[in-house]
Amino acid sequence: MALEWLKQRYSEVSANLKSEVTKLRNKSFLEAVVAGCALVANADGVVRPEEKQKMMGFLRNSEVLSVFSTEEVITIFDKYAKQFEFDHQIGQASALQAVAKLKDKEAEARLMVRVCCAIGAADGNFDDDEKGVVRKICAELNLNPKDFDLV
Repeated sequence: MALEWLKQRYSEVSANLKSEVTKLRNKSFLEAVVAGCALVANADGVVRPEEKQKMMGFLRNSEVLSVFSTEEVITIFDKYAKQFEFDHQIGQASALQAVAKLKDKEAEARLMVRVCCAIGAADGNFDDDEKGVVRKICAELNLNPKDFDLV
């Protein structure tokens, strides 16, 4: 009986440790994805519920990002949203700074840009303002906007 309890405790501790390591390793990716989504959502000055829902759907289905709670994601999104509310340029600069952390991680950077494109199209209209913001993100990451049909 004690051995069974020990095995279960080991499994629980091991799973928690794996989750925490995954969080630490992927915190900058989460921050960049949420910051990129905030950039696109604020492109037209109005953050729509569809845009937030699309972002949350991606994060829930992402193998590496699903370890983060909804509360953590909302906290990060709100941090960037408040900066945009205070001053659009400050919000944009802060979000681009978070995005830039993926500059040397091409696979993650490309995935983040694809998510941003999906956020832009979430309301059924990926408009020129939103595409312009995603082009800025591409420039920040040294990615070609043509790879994402942004020309």
